[in-house]
Amino acid sequence: MITPKKNDIIYYNKNLFIQNKEKEKYVIQLNTINKELEHQNQEIAKLTAELVNSKKELAFQNLEIEKKAVELILLNKKLSFKNCEIAIQIAELNIASRQFIFQNEEKEKISAEFIIANRELAFQNIENEKKAAELIIANEKLAHKNRERAIQTAELNIANRQLAFQNDEKEKRADELIIANKELAFQNDEKEKRASELIIANKELAFQNEEKEKRSDEYIFANNELKKVQGYLKEYIIGLEKMMFMTSHRVRQPITNILGLSELIDPNTNSPEELKEYLDYIKQSALSLDKFTNDLTSFISELGKKGEINS
Repeated sequence: MITPKKNDIIYYNKNLFIQNKEKEKYVIQLNTINKELEHQNQEIAKLTAELVNSKKELAFQNLEIEKKAVELILLNKKLSFKNCEIAIQIAELNIASRQFIFQNEEKEKISAEFIIANRELAFQNIENEKKAAELIIANEKLAHKNRERAIQTAELNIANRQLAFQNDEKEKRADELIIANKELAFQNDEKEKRASELIIANKELAFQNEEKEKRSDEYIFANNELKKVQGYLKEYIIGLEKMMFMTSHRVRQPITNILGLSELIDPNTNSPEELKEYLDYIKQSALSLDKFTNDLTSFISELGKKGEINS
């Protein structure tokens, strides 16, 4: 049996000390990788919090839009009520015009024109009621009708001035009709403004929704990529630990044997049988190292292929 010399033990201790140093380096590298993973997890948590805040802002904007829609419905109801009042006043004005025809035959032509104007105004009010329901869609048509109504209102004012000396009640109702038309025009302008604001708000909301969807897709993609990298790093760390284990156990023994046997070989003192036995031992140790080298090459190749698949 071959006993190790004192120099072999010292050399073996030196190799063991070097291997421990290498292990400490690997441990430091593993700690650095773990810190980087913790930092990436914190970044993901921040991005998730930002996504939650964006959803809250979107819900608040939807509530504001619903409030504006309710206000627009109330304005439409007020407009319908005003149109009904105007229709009643027009009916009363027709009755007064008919009474005036019986009292003053000389002004039959003017009364006839006034009745025609009232009928046209009533027809226009009916048209305005229909257009009020379609105000958001037909703003341009309503503006044109309002201009026509203003012209007809001016003609009606001229006729009312001619009849002012004979009928004070007509003058009051004509004034009320003018005021109602002004209020209607003002309300139409307000509705147009509200409709424009609502369209702008809807466009801004659609744009914000698109941006948030894009950010959400980016966060999901980044999270998936991070999970892939984390999985590969875990496999890589396990592979490094296996490689350290293989290096410390399967390399150390053959090298120690070869070094010990090389110290024992001396052609002057050893017999041919001993030399042959020593060489057989050295050859076995070399074959063991060669097999370990092949296994280590295959292991490193497989670890590299896993990294390529994950990337």
